[in-house]
Amino acid sequence: MSLGPVMLDIDGLSLTPADRDLLLEPAVGGLILFSRNYRSPEQLADLVAEVRALRSPPPIVAVDHEGGRVQRFRNGFTAIPPMRALGRQYNNDRDAALALARHAGWLIGSELRASDIDLCFAPCIDLDWGVSEIIGDRSFHAKASVVSELAAELSRGLRNAGMAAVAKHFPGHGAVVPDSHENLPVDRREYGDLLDDMQPYDRLITSGLIAGVMMAHIVYREMDELPAGFAPFWIQRELRSRLGFDGAVLSDDLSMKATRAYGSMPDRARRALDAGCDMVLICNDRDAALATVKILRDYSNPLSLVRLARLHGTGHVLRESLLASDEWHQANSELSAWTEPPQLELDA
Repeated sequence: MSLGPVMLDIDGLSLTPADRDLLLEPAVGGLILFSRNYRSPEQLADLVAEVRALRSPPPIVAVDHEGGRVQRFRNGFTAIPPMRALGRQYNNDRDAALALARHAGWLIGSELRASDIDLCFAPCIDLDWGVSEIIGDRSFHAKASVVSELAAELSRGLRNAGMAAVAKHFPGHGAVVPDSHENLPVDRREYGDLLDDMQPYDRLITSGLIAGVMMAHIVYREMDELPAGFAPFWIQRELRSRLGFDGAVLSDDLSMKATRAYGSMPDRARRALDAGCDMVLICNDRDAALATVKILRDYSNPLSLVRLARLHGTGHVLRESLLASDEWHQANSELSAWTEPPQLELDA
């Protein structure tokens, strides 16, 4: 059974019979976990083992675990600072900030891989234009060159831990005020003004440091009337052709209110896939997920299968061995001074 184009979620700490049936649907290719799916590292490992045992190849198991406000697993995991803390450190000591970013990526990847999780949706490489509350301190910096450097080091840390990096939200979410969870943002800047936002993608792609890109639910009106995740202009022309990206393209959560004007959930999924996405996310709406995977049961894209296969994690160290290692203790010590108190938890 090959990987399907839909990534979805479950409600609990273990799989129900209905969850198992859904994850066995041919159109399903991934599972995204949230805080509600986590109680302890042991429980998490058991849940992931249940998922991986269902089918071959197993679904991609993913989580938003980028640090700061967006870290789903806390008790038993290292607290990762918001990326803005790394940007501020960069202003004071570039070399120290780059090392810190690499340690953060390695810790995120290593601790998640110890639970056999394949993928973390990070880094967030939106520029900090000072207007977006939903991005805010998730952004490394206002300067594209600084974001590029820090994101590259965090991506190297992830890769060294056996985890692929997925950059988000293309072409850039930092210059709009509305939250796409609640409304459809419109960015009215001209194309030339967006080149800074895309510069970190260009550098990460050229360096071969990212295996995936997540699209933004934003309309960039001067270029296209569709949100970027539904727009061939952004996926095919800009990301694939101009920037030369050959990895996996993922939609952001299609349950966000920003997409509600674009048809039923199956319609939205089709729009995204037809535009060039390899995988679509449908979270917190089981009925919509069920309807979509049934309609997409016979969907197949051989190129997407190759790209998605690269998102599976590699290597799997035992958690006890990881926590006893000198590398973990060193990285944890380096980050401890930069961990800020957790703020708002985002659901998707």
